Amino acid sequence: MTLPLKKSKTKLLYSILIILLISFLIKFYQKPISKYDKNETTISGIITECKKNNDSISIIIKGKEKVLINYYNEYKCILGTKIYAYGKLEKPNKNTTFYLFNYRNYLLSKKIYYKFNASNIKNINDKIPLKYKIKNKIIKHIENYKSKNYLKTFILGDNSKIEKLTLSSYQNNGISHLFAISGFHVAILSNFLLHMLNKFLNKKYSYLITISFLIFYLFMTNFPPSFLRATMLFIMTTIKKVIKAKVKTTYILILIFLILLNINPYYVYSLGFILSFTITFYIILANKIINKQKNYFSKNLVISIIAYIVSMPIIINNYFKINLLSPLISIFFTPFISLVIYPLSLMTVFIKPLDSFLYNLTNIIENISLKISNRNNLIITFPHTNLFFILLYFILITLIIEIWKNKNKNYIWIVIILLLTYKNIYIKNQTPTITILDVNQGDSILVKLKKSKGNILIDTGGMVSNKTYDIAKNTTIPYLNAEGIDKLNYLIITHGDFDHMGEAINLINNFKVEKVIFNCGPYNNLEKELIKVLDKKKIKYYSCIKELNIDNNKLYFLQTKEYNNENDNSNVIYTELNGYRFMFMGDASITTEKEILDKYNLTDIDVLKVGHHGSKTSSGKEFINEINPGYSIISVGKNNRYGHPNNEVLNNLSESKIYRTDQDGSIMFKIKNNKLKIETCEP
Repeated sequence: MTLPLKKSKTKLLYSILIILLISFLIKFYQKPISKYDKNETTISGIITECKKNNDSISIIIKGKEKVLINYYNEYKCILGTKIYAYGKLEKPNKNTTFYLFNYRNYLLSKKIYYKFNASNIKNINDKIPLKYKIKNKIIKHIENYKSKNYLKTFILGDNSKIEKLTLSSYQNNGISHLFAISGFHVAILSNFLLHMLNKFLNKKYSYLITISFLIFYLFMTNFPPSFLRATMLFIMTTIKKVIKAKVKTTYILILIFLILLNINPYYVYSLGFILSFTITFYIILANKIINKQKNYFSKNLVISIIAYIVSMPIIINNYFKINLLSPLISIFFTPFISLVIYPLSLMTVFIKPLDSFLYNLTNIIENISLKISNRNNLIITFPHTNLFFILLYFILITLIIEIWKNKNKNYIWIVIILLLTYKNIYIKNQTPTITILDVNQGDSILVKLKKSKGNILIDTGGMVSNKTYDIAKNTTIPYLNAEGIDKLNYLIITHGDFDHMGEAINLINNFKVEKVIFNCGPYNNLEKELIKVLDKKKIKYYSCIKELNIDNNKLYFLQTKEYNNENDNSNVIYTELNGYRFMFMGDASITTEKEILDKYNLTDIDVLKVGHHGSKTSSGKEFINEINPGYSIISVGKNNRYGHPNNEVLNNLSESKIYRTDQDGSIMFKIKNNKLKIETCEP
């Protein structure tokens, strides 16, 4: 007999949920308070996680709280070891480009407030707790396997050793969630254990042992959000069965969601956490529809479509792309990985002869995923959108599921009205936008006029201090995608210095560019290398042009004289957008500035991209006084070795409002309703 909840108990449940929600909101909007003083130079704690990088090792310790330690020397990292670390605490960086990955929030989702740059590490003792001894033995055991990368993924929840290109293909194909310990894996594991244990024990003991094993497994995998959610749901639904309480599973899921957010309010920054709860909620909501399907494959297809649709706005706001083939790809991969690869991984840990078989199967999966990813042309770019649109989207999905389940036609008109509202919100006004991207010590500026015809990038940046860092893939292309841009109409190279065009080849190899414009003067070696790529890809290029016409907008190239150095030959661009005057100086020097003053009548420039990163060779007093900028933007790297910007230049610009990428991050100018709006992305 099942016991239904009485009205008083229903009210109590609602009250608990409301109290938990209010408690979470209070905690979330409070400033994160660390137990460490930011001036501490020594910290101690037990090692809970280790990860080897190319030139360093990342260690997470549990001391007063969790801290991420970065250490740039050799160190044998053993989980459970208590250590002293000497160095300096630092706040993790936020994103300095709009909409991109926020490292500080990512660490907050793991309850890490500080990172610690260690100069030395010493072991305090080697008395390792039993739970870590077991984990260390499993890690050591797995290291001897050919398939160790996937064993670590499915047994320890660590996919960091799978090649980046392969992981990227999983992400592009919409199947990356299959390579994280998730609810489906918990269901397989718990059902198997219960089936085996029920043969020898009564149900209560079977449940108790299964729950104990899942909790230990959580520790082994470092408590990933999706696994944590699935385990808690299993525990609570088990309790529900034992006490025979009639509580909707959706209420249990919401209760778990709010409990976890009260334990760590910054779980909201975890993509895995949000996706796990969102997809699970809607699968439970659509359970009636799923159960109507006649066979496993049709059920799997419906589940894949629901998961795809409800995850879409979350995926778009994090990756700015969706793959239209994902549901179909998922139908093939889901049963194969969940019902073959995952169980086989568990068996391989105990039966080593299975290692070669598992290794070959994972190689096949990798090759198939890479081929699909490379040949798939149905990946569509979508711009970042706001929270209001996302909430509206989920209201729509909920209503549609209710109509589908209950065939309730009363909702149809509400859906139509919301769809029309959705269209008006989602299609943004095409107002001119100019973004000075933070590319460290370099220049890169996006001029967005119209989605299809007016996407212009002035320079690409390029880190002289770290030429292996790919700005194009890590910053420029993701930001272009976030703006809904899938091609550049023009790439303008102001001149041939690496900090202005060092990423041009990377950009062109990984993004569609229609035309390239060079400055006046002879091509240097960097420009010649770029031209080889342009010729190979049949991309048109021009040099030393005077103006560029894009519909009703014109970009004027003010510097067309040839000098004997790159900086003086730098393109200087002037444009007027909706009555506002913009001027981009590249690395033009005082010599070029004087030539421009003699040739043109330029006054009251609204926005000036300051020449040469604020170097004393540019932004002469006479020039600045004449053009009288309202806003002066200095694109400059933090603590750069050149000492940019120069104090004298800052004095020359003092009558204007100065923005700097080292202090303000990327800077965006939007012209909306004929008003200039400014946004920054501070570090």
